[in-house]
Amino acid sequence: MRLDVSVDIPFSREQVFKAYRDDLPKLVPYLENVRAITVTSRTEEGPLVKLVNRWKGGGEIPSVVRKVVSEDLMEWDDLATWNANEFTCQWKTIVPAFKDALDAQGTNTFTVVSDTSMRFTIRGELKVDAAKVRGVPRLLAGTIGPAVESFLVGRIQPNFLTVAKGVERWLREGGGK
Repeated sequence: MRLDVSVDIPFSREQVFKAYRDDLPKLVPYLENVRAITVTSRTEEGPLVKLVNRWKGGGEIPSVVRKVVSEDLMEWDDLATWNANEFTCQWKTIVPAFKDALDAQGTNTFTVVSDTSMRFTIRGELKVDAAKVRGVPRLLAGTIGPAVESFLVGRIQPNFLTVAKGVERWLREGGGK
């Protein structure tokens, strides 16, 4: 299932790029469906920064999905390569509880819109192979897989917008200075 979200943020591309790359853990108070973000590794190679962030999510889970995804399993690792020359981020998400069943990856781009605004765009793909989820009967995998994909995309896309608004609010309140 495709992920495709764009939002304009009224700050410079450089400020927004840096906030996303360097300051995500500081944004948790602005993110209602995120309980924590922890940087587990960071390496810098010239304009490239490779990060692994552990996210801990929260919120309500529909009953059909709860059979497969429990609240305590809503943790994921965000493996990201940030390119400061191109203002892009290549990412892959790994959910440890569903390492073999979930494939989620894509690209974030940061584009100048005007002197005082930029556009943050996320494009990616999320696929769930429910047959590889422990406890899912093979006969139901074809039904449960799309339900889980739909649930995840339905949660992820609004959360991308929430993070963007969190970045905007954090910058507006003086973060990143």
